[in-house]
Amino acid sequence: MIALDRVTLEVPGRTLVRDIDATIEAGEFVCVLGPNGVGKTTLLRTISGIAAPASGEIAIDGTSLQAMSANERARHIAFVTSDDLLSESLRVADVVELGRFPHHQWWQWGATREDDEAVARALDAVHMREYAQRLFATLSSGERQRVWIAMGLAQSTPVLLLDEPTSHLDVRVAHEILALLRAIARDGTAVVSVLHDLNDAAAYADRLMLLGCERLLAFDVPDRVLQPALIESAYGIAVERIDTARGPRVFAATTAVS
Repeated sequence: MIALDRVTLEVPGRTLVRDIDATIEAGEFVCVLGPNGVGKTTLLRTISGIAAPASGEIAIDGTSLQAMSANERARHIAFVTSDDLLSESLRVADVVELGRFPHHQWWQWGATREDDEAVARALDAVHMREYAQRLFATLSSGERQRVWIAMGLAQSTPVLLLDEPTSHLDVRVAHEILALLRAIARDGTAVVSVLHDLNDAAAYADRLMLLGCERLLAFDVPDRVLQPALIESAYGIAVERIDTARGPRVFAATTAVS
C-alpha cells in the first residue's frame, strides 16, 4: 500500500501540486493523468524516493520512505522510465538483469538461478524472449520500451511505477502492455502509471488520479473522473463524453476553453 499524506511537490521556482492525500492499495492499477508540466513524472519520482516532497510524507506498507535505505526502497519499488542511457554494448538480457541488483549483496556480482528465471519471466511477459541476445542499441524505440518494462518486472517489487509505458508503441502493443499491467495488479502489485491517453487509462485502470490547477482534482473510478467539467478544468479544453459498454470515453470538442 502506498500512502501519501499532505504531499506537496515543487520544482525550483514553482509549486506543482499541493497537499495530496491519497492511498493506493495493493492489487490496484492507478493511472496518473494531467497536462504537460503538471507534476505527473515528479509524483512518480517522489513516490520512488528519487525526489523528496517539499512537504508531507509518503509511506509504503506503513513505513516512511525516509526511513528506508536506497536498497530497501529498490526492493519495494520499481520505477520504469526510458530517460536513462545505457552502454551500446549491453544485450537485452543484460538490461533486464539490471532490475535484479537490489536483490544482491554488494559482493555478489554473478547472476543466480533466481535472477535468470526472473529475467526470463519478464521477457516472456513483454514478448521479448527471442530478443534476449540482441544488442539493446539495435532495437526500435517501441522494442526498447518493452525492455524497460521487463527490467521493472524483473525487479520483483510490490510497487511498480511506470512513466508513460505506452509511448513509442503501436496501438496493438500498447494495449497488450496495458492488459499486462492490469494483470500484474490483479496478482497483488500496486501499479501506478502515467498515461496521456485518457480513454486508454479509463479502459484499463481501477482508478484515475487527475492532476491540475496545482492540486489533485480527482482520484476515483473512471466514471467519476472522466467528467467534462473536470477534464476542462485540468486541460483547458472542452470535451464531449460518450458512455460505452466498456465505460466512458471523452473526445475533444472543436474549441479550447479560454
